Amino acid sequence: MEKKFEIRSYTKKELALLYFPTAQNPHTAVNHLMSWINRCKGLREALDAQGYQKTQKWFSPREMRILVEFIGEP
Repeated sequence: MEKKFEIRSYTKKELALLYFPTAQNPHTAVNHLMSWINRCKGLREALDAQGYQKTQKWFSPREMRILVEFIGEP
């Protein structure tokens, strides 16, 4: 039985590997995820409005809700 995706805090690495499970290494997965975020202007603006900083290592539950709203569950 597949586990339901849970809205909670995720590290960028953890979340990226959920979206890109076949990535050769975690760094590649994070780069892909951040590329998605940066290309979606509305998503980036919504994250910025919540106080998101590109250097942070975690996405808060509030930021996760925004991510899922824009790009869907992994």
